[in-house]
Amino acid sequence: MKREHYIPFDKEFLLEQQLAFFSEDQKKVEDFKKLFDITEHYFHYESFNLIRNLKQNYAVFNPDLSPEEREEFVGKSDFSKLKKTLLQVLERANYTRVNQETLDKALKDSDLIGLNLTIDFKAIKDYELYARGHHKTKEKVSHFIFWKKEIEVEYYDRVMIFLNYQDTHYFKEKKVDLDKLLIDPGCIVLKVFKRVPKNDLETIFPNAVPKMSTTDKLLFWVPGIGGGISLLSTKVIPALILMSAAYKSGESIDLLNSKTSLNQGLIALGILAAYLFRQYSNFVNKKIKYSKMLSDSLYFKNLGNNNGAFYSLLNSSEEEAIKETILAYAFLNRSKIPLTAEELDSQIESWFSTKLNTDLDFHVKNALLKLKNIGLAIETNGKWEVISLDKALIRIDEVWDAVFEYNQK
Repeated sequence: MKREHYIPFDKEFLLEQQLAFFSEDQKKVEDFKKLFDITEHYFHYESFNLIRNLKQNYAVFNPDLSPEEREEFVGKSDFSKLKKTLLQVLERANYTRVNQETLDKALKDSDLIGLNLTIDFKAIKDYELYARGHHKTKEKVSHFIFWKKEIEVEYYDRVMIFLNYQDTHYFKEKKVDLDKLLIDPGCIVLKVFKRVPKNDLETIFPNAVPKMSTTDKLLFWVPGIGGGISLLSTKVIPALILMSAAYKSGESIDLLNSKTSLNQGLIALGILAAYLFRQYSNFVNKKIKYSKMLSDSLYFKNLGNNNGAFYSLLNSSEEEAIKETILAYAFLNRSKIPLTAEELDSQIESWFSTKLNTDLDFHVKNALLKLKNIGLAIETNGKWEVISLDKALIRIDEVWDAVFEYNQK
């Protein structure tokens, strides 16, 4: 499993872990808390500018706005700027793109519902899936008819889906009744979910439609056609032909044997019909299970839609930024000598591995760049060091004050 940049711990928890190193010096503890607090506010201000940019460029594509409101943003919302800014936020939040191969595998396989889904990708002009965090757990699923088996299921902790639907012209060409469409043509739908099974990734698409799997079709049609033809040709039809011919000719027949043969055939057909009904019922039950999964996803797993998705993503990007920055500062602050980026990276990853039993790929370049941009770190000949806590507080206060600098003469 590929290591991620995502840090799967709350920022407050990581802060307490770093404060433990200063426990003998109460002033350093308080100063570090202040540094954390002001830095967090600074990153929050950066996020405010990003969300204003996102909302401006998303407005004309936002299905939650009325047509009149969207009309006001024609020429003001820019699709390319929207995607560029959204990608920037996703990268800051340590999301990675889900490739087509993973989605194709999810469409083919199913861990939990055992149901194949079909998606009309032609109705979607552009789509993207991004995920972060993953874990594995044991789940019990139906196996054959009466048994259950335990399987290992891989989950994504967070998934963001971006769907850009075709315009009105496409749906009119397809003779689709626009009044019955659940989406506005030309709109962009954004959703953020938590705890999504990797092999059931396709379930988060709004236009996913259940269909019978090849196994379901074989279990339904092979016994139905084969058994039906066999019973009709060997039992039911011969008995009926014999009885009809005898009736027309007036000849006597062995009525008891003919009735017995006919009854046996009809009983066998009844049993076959019951079997086919059971197989179809299994498919219907899977559809019901899928519908429940959808309702659970919308109620319990959905973290944001459209504009609301921006707030969820930006909150995540803020958290990742503050975690990376504070960790890099804390480790450099404790080091008696300047460190290279590789040495700092190794120390932090080793700490996560030994202290928190977590294997991750710390984004050291991002962390050092943030420290450098706000003036807390200095690079000399490829080695990094940070200014003392006293000076860091003064510096971050200057950075924060400069954000709202306004002089009126």
